[in-house]
This record gives sequence, C-alpha cells and structure tokens, in this order.
Amino acid sequence: MGLHRVAAVAGFLSGLLIVVNAARRGGLVAETDFTHAIAPFGALTGLLAVTGIYLVIRHRAGVLGLVGYVLNSAGLAGAFAVEYILHYVFPYLGAGTVAALLTGMTGTAFLVTSAVLVVGVVVFGVAAVRSGMMPVVAVVLYVAGMLPGSLRNLVPVPVYLGGLVVAAAGVVWMSVRLWSVEPAGETDGKGAAGVLRRTTRRGVMS
Repeated sequence: MGLHRVAAVAGFLSGLLIVVNAARRGGLVAETDFTHAIAPFGALTGLLAVTGIYLVIRHRAGVLGLVGYVLNSAGLAGAFAVEYILHYVFPYLGAGTVAALLTGMTGTAFLVTSAVLVVGVVVFGVAAVRSGMMPVVAVVLYVAGMLPGSLRNLVPVPVYLGGLVVAAAGVVWMSVRLWSVEPAGETDGKGAAGVLRRTTRRGVMS
C-alpha cells in the first residue's frame, strides 16, 4: 500500500474517531473506558491525512501550502496533546489541581494551540482550493467545521460538536480523493500530482 493510501486510510479513521467522540460528548454513544481511550487519536490520524493531502497538492500550493501545512500540522499535533492530557492525565488529578493548571500556563498553551490550529486550517484550506487538486466543497467543509471544532471552550458545545462532524465529513471526502492518487513510481515522472491533474481533466474525478 502506497503512502497516499496509508494517509487516506488515516483520514477515514480520523473521520470515524471524530464522529464517535462527538457522539459520545453529545450523549449518543456510551461513556466507556474504550470511547475515552480512543478520543485523542482523531487528531493524530487527521495529522497523517493532512500530510498525505499536502504531498498531493504541494506542487501547486507553493509557499502558501507549505505555511498552511506546517501550521495545520502543528495545531493538530497540539490538539492531540491536549486531548491526551484531557483523557489520560486530568481524570487522575484533583479538581483543584486541574483548575489551577487551566488558569495557568497549561490553559495558555491550550489557547495558543487552538489559535495555531485555526490559522493553519484556514491557510491550508485556501492553499488546497487554489491548487485545484482537492474537491472544493470537501475543503470548505473541513475549514468551516474546524473553526468551531478548534475552539472547545469558546463556543457552545452543540456548535463545537457540530463543527467536528462537519470537519470529519470534509476529511473523509478529501481522503476519498487521496485514495485514488497513483504512487509516484507508477507515473511518467510527474508524481501523484500529475496523475491527479490528468484524471481530473478526463473527468474521472469531477
């Protein structure tokens, strides 16, 4: 399996994990040790998917794409760390300790992570649309969903959870496109980007 398909599978898994986590927070899925344990990995698998998407669009995304990818990746890595702390560390601390952490540097770090993710998602989304190599609606869903989905404590819970579901739909849609890209070794030397451009012109992926 090529790298592009590994990234696509990661995107499918990310979408599933995000939806399950949102359903758990919304009371539609039971609160269990398992559903809590898998919650942080939606961001981690999403990071792998974004990496695969960037490898496809990078030839046409230019510097904007690189900047967006770096910020988006940093934000997702930070989001994974935040979720990991929330599910694997905070439950074992006293309420007073958690409150103190959130009002100190830990809370500031969480806020900075959210800001970096928001900026990264927007810049990466603009670059992806400009590249013409990902479905525009899928990119818009990802960006529109991640904006509230990045702001856990700054927006109402239904808006936050709804944003995550919308973002998950965008990630899965882009992963479908990613799955169809041929490995660079099977092309005429122009890599996956060249294949995607040719198949798009033929109307196969329109």
